[in-house]
Amino acid sequence: MKSATIHDTFIRQGRLTPLALEKGISNLVACMSHLRALPYGRNTNRNDLSLVFVEGKGTCSSKHAALKTIAIEQEMHRVQLVLCIYKMNSRNTPGIGGHIADASLDFIPEAHCYLDIDGEKIDLTTVSASLTKIEKDILYEEIILPDQVSQYKINVHKKYIQDWLSAEKIEKTFEEVWSVRERCIAALSTNNL
Repeated sequence: MKSATIHDTFIRQGRLTPLALEKGISNLVACMSHLRALPYGRNTNRNDLSLVFVEGKGTCSSKHAALKTIAIEQEMHRVQLVLCIYKMNSRNTPGIGGHIADASLDFIPEAHCYLDIDGEKIDLTTVSASLTKIEKDILYEEIILPDQVSQYKINVHKKYIQDWLSAEKIEKTFEEVWSVRERCIAALSTNNL
């Protein structure tokens, strides 16, 4: 049996497919456009991917995990959800303000999710998002499942920062760096980038 493609009309139900159909979204290409157009923002419950459609917003994690979930429901096996860690700075992540420079850091390792569809890397985080902005700054990548965008992603991210602080002998605590990172994410949400 031939695997469904991103252009095929949704034919199976599931947990998220009905929410997409209610919005008039009938295939993965339309779903990608819809998710990309949604504002950047954290959902009220990071474990409930349906909130991307219900609340009309999402982060790199929730938007990409929602799309991967629909791809699984539609048996589109060539859609992969990727977790990466990259060197977040004001050059490759506009809108974070001067928080990193104010902390006397060149960058902070930031966790990011994107999709890989048949070798093409796709970022739905915002309308202006493009992996070309960060691809040279990617430090780590792994394929994950949608339910791993919550606690698993956080654990990988925190461990990476702790290891980075130790390896680079950076004289900051994990809590200090995480606080700077949270200010950057808040700036992105406020700026609706």
